[in-house]
Amino acid sequence: MYARERQQLIVERARQEGRVDVTGLAGELQVTPETIRRDLTVLEEHGLLHRVHGGAIPVERWSFDPQLSARENVMVAEKTRIARAALGELPAEGAVLIESGTTCARFAELLPADRPLTVITDSLSIAVSLAARPNLSVLTPGGRVRVTTNGGVGSWAAQRWREVFADVAFLGTDGISLHRGLTTPDQNSAEIKTLMLRGARRRVLLADHSKIGPVSLHRYGELSEIDVLVTDTGLDQGIAEDIEAIGPQVVRA
Repeated sequence: MYARERQQLIVERARQEGRVDVTGLAGELQVTPETIRRDLTVLEEHGLLHRVHGGAIPVERWSFDPQLSARENVMVAEKTRIARAALGELPAEGAVLIESGTTCARFAELLPADRPLTVITDSLSIAVSLAARPNLSVLTPGGRVRVTTNGGVGSWAAQRWREVFADVAFLGTDGISLHRGLTTPDQNSAEIKTLMLRGARRRVLLADHSKIGPVSLHRYGELSEIDVLVTDTGLDQGIAEDIEAIGPQVVRA
């Protein structure tokens, strides 16, 4: 089978099944995993597939932005481990940013009761859950609320995020790529994410391994802008090392 024929088959399989796996394709097509990885790279460069951990997904899945409720029951154990590990980055006092999203929400739930912190969040859900905590001062920049995240976006929110500079930002993301950086499906969210990313001295990214590889439509930051990536043990050690070569320390919880 010629390379072009093999690549066409890979694209068709990805569109039929929603994802292709390097190991499975290598066995089925009787070629090495390295050959399949090269095929996937070529297909990604031509805009037909997007590389993800262990394989690829069709480009049509690029901008999928599921509702918050649909994400709450996905990777629950991994998100809890990530949230607990991220507590190690929490300052003894000062101001922290906490972004909207299910992993960051879990992190917010675990905040200790003995630290006097100012928490600035774009998430109405997180703000409400923390508002009664006597050791916390909770601020929300406001803005138009996105139903998929309960986070505020738009010019109102952006203006206030430009005025914020905290000690540590605890952030989420939709996609992490070695080559394309940090991405999200929504343009309005991308603007706020960029401002939050640059609104703290130290940036901690909370993301389970399924977020590493997919690429969404809007790039809002570079991996080199992240100080620490807290993920789970589902992330391949080799990919973790590739990420660390770009800049962030990788913690696999």
